[in-house]
Amino acid sequence: MTTPAWDPAQYLRHAGHRARPFTDLLARVPALPGDRPRIADLGCGPGNVTTLLADRWPTAHITGYDNAPEMLDRAHVEHEGPTAGGGRLEFAPADLRTWTPGEPYDLIVSNATLQWVPGHADRFADWTAALEPGGTFAFQVPDNLDAPLHTLMRDLAAGPRWRARLAGVPRGTGTVHTPGAYLDRLTRLGCTADVWRTTYFHVLEGEDPVLDWAKGTALRPVLTALADDPEARDAFLTQYRDLLRTAYPATPHGTVLPFCRLFAVAVREAPRPR
Repeated sequence: MTTPAWDPAQYLRHAGHRARPFTDLLARVPALPGDRPRIADLGCGPGNVTTLLADRWPTAHITGYDNAPEMLDRAHVEHEGPTAGGGRLEFAPADLRTWTPGEPYDLIVSNATLQWVPGHADRFADWTAALEPGGTFAFQVPDNLDAPLHTLMRDLAAGPRWRARLAGVPRGTGTVHTPGAYLDRLTRLGCTADVWRTTYFHVLEGEDPVLDWAKGTALRPVLTALADDPEARDAFLTQYRDLLRTAYPATPHGTVLPFCRLFAVAVREAPRPR
């Protein structure tokens, strides 16, 4: 899979819709063990949702980690520094394929990132081992690789015109596990786990809003692969746009984008009192 180049401004065009699952995830996180909790946000992007952690835990020391320099630059400029509740918000580079916590955490959280990390479930052991007793590991990932948003992109990329340059470039199936697989993995690591799915029906506005949505996330590998050929890039986008218009037709109240997401909240069991 092509390592995508990210565009914070494009990603933030649908910030409200993208932040809602993170808000729903945080609502299921129980009280943290520390009075001044230490929190890691894995795949923080431009930092806009990392700030929600400071709203929930005002005294926390929060570090957002990401491997995209474009995203981190925006996060540093717009969000880094002391928080109103006496905590601190900071950002640092990290590759989640190898990142291992260097200190204990009360909460490790990830929002719509792990689907980009090959073998991410194999990292859970290191991450949960770094939790304070009673600490939480929580994440959400898109769980819609069978939706037209993705299948049309993959089929187009594998077609006669594009396969030489794009076959295998869009994110494929198998990058997200089943709810049962995550539940099994987390419970085997000594956590009490809660795993569920939610389908959102986002009502998007504007011209070709589903294409605009995809430009911020799913299309990034394709856009990166065609970055040196604007004519080919525009031709692919036109074909994909036309397919999306049929799959997600405009209505009088906007264009509806059904979007399934998978959530998990795992609490590391505290030692029982003797």
